[in-house]
Amino acid sequence: MSSGKGGLVAALDIGSTKICCFIARVDDKALIKVEGIGHQVSEGMRCGAVVDIEAVEASVRAAADAAERMSGETIRRAFVNVSSGFPNSEAIHVEVKIAGHQVDENDIRRALVEARRKAELLEREVLHTIPVTYSIDGSRGIRDPRGMYGDRLGVDIHVVTAATGPLRNLKLCMDRGHLGIAGLCVSSYASGLSCLVEDERQMGVTLIDMGGGTTTIAVFMEDALVYTDVVPIGGQHITNDIARGMLTPIADAERLKTLHGSALRGSSDDREMLTIPQMGEAEQEFSQSVPRSMLSGIIQPRVEEIFEAVHERLIASGFEHAAGKRVVLTGGASQLQGVREVAARILDKQVRLGRPLRVDGLAEATVGPAFSTCAGLLAYAAQGFVRKGNVTTPMLAPSESRSTMARVSQWIRENF
Repeated sequence: MSSGKGGLVAALDIGSTKICCFIARVDDKALIKVEGIGHQVSEGMRCGAVVDIEAVEASVRAAADAAERMSGETIRRAFVNVSSGFPNSEAIHVEVKIAGHQVDENDIRRALVEARRKAELLEREVLHTIPVTYSIDGSRGIRDPRGMYGDRLGVDIHVVTAATGPLRNLKLCMDRGHLGIAGLCVSSYASGLSCLVEDERQMGVTLIDMGGGTTTIAVFMEDALVYTDVVPIGGQHITNDIARGMLTPIADAERLKTLHGSALRGSSDDREMLTIPQMGEAEQEFSQSVPRSMLSGIIQPRVEEIFEAVHERLIASGFEHAAGKRVVLTGGASQLQGVREVAARILDKQVRLGRPLRVDGLAEATVGPAFSTCAGLLAYAAQGFVRKGNVTTPMLAPSESRSTMARVSQWIRENF
């Protein structure tokens, strides 16, 4: 557990627009009860990566302090999300000899250790090693090999890796804020654990987490994460487009987006007028009046660009059809009016909005899609998946990543 006190865990969602900390207790049935909440405007982050260490450190401290005061607890470590470092999905197959005896936990552990050893040879930071399917003597598609007989145990593993540099910067910010990292989890994986129902994870679903600086993708099948990717565009890019297009301050652009923004043009948008404060002008008399259709005309192309990029990545990975017809949108930017309809049109799938599930004690202000990742980090901690330490690694070339995903999609099609 992140704090070392019976059942106490902490989650820290370090995003481009906000930093959120949850402190919770997990009982022996993995039920989660939040006791402390802190969130702070994010400073020093851009597109999910650290660009100002001191600013991020201050924001992390402020969010953690607020959660500690509310819970009356002091935390030493926290589970942290990852959306920087170009997270990649890799497919690894390993086989170990079992000499004809029944498969037991030790055999599975040996296979997973061998898979992790191979994953570390990829020269990137290993975030997750997730078994997808097993085989015995070449017979594939086995869900649980324990108790079965054979000579060779094989396992296909989905490995999620990231570049080392951005993760080291993240760890440095945590260290300077006097917090250790209990575990790292890809943002979209955490959000999936938080807001997907069991049937969706079993039947196949694509989760799209629309954050401030990035949009992360996670595909789940047979209750396992089988693919993840990141699009370096998010809600903050929409805000910046509004500020540039209407020559208004960033804060006013964010307010316009939140109160009046839509990714679809309405029939009355040309008649509805909005008052736009002008950049550098303090007097109200210099404000400009524009039709709401102008605002929608700025927002819609950027939202379409995000989902077209998601669609391209799903096609390249081979999971566009394998993941089924269900999409769950979450993250703060998913709350923008019209986003759900644009996603359904471009991706040609059924779309719903996802919010944190199976977490008690959340305040009313923190039950929305913007807090799915932080709630999911608690679910990740409750499952006992703890990742410690960092490995020094450079990145794979994009061509290597794409060929790897072709192999992933091939064995998914063979076994599902």
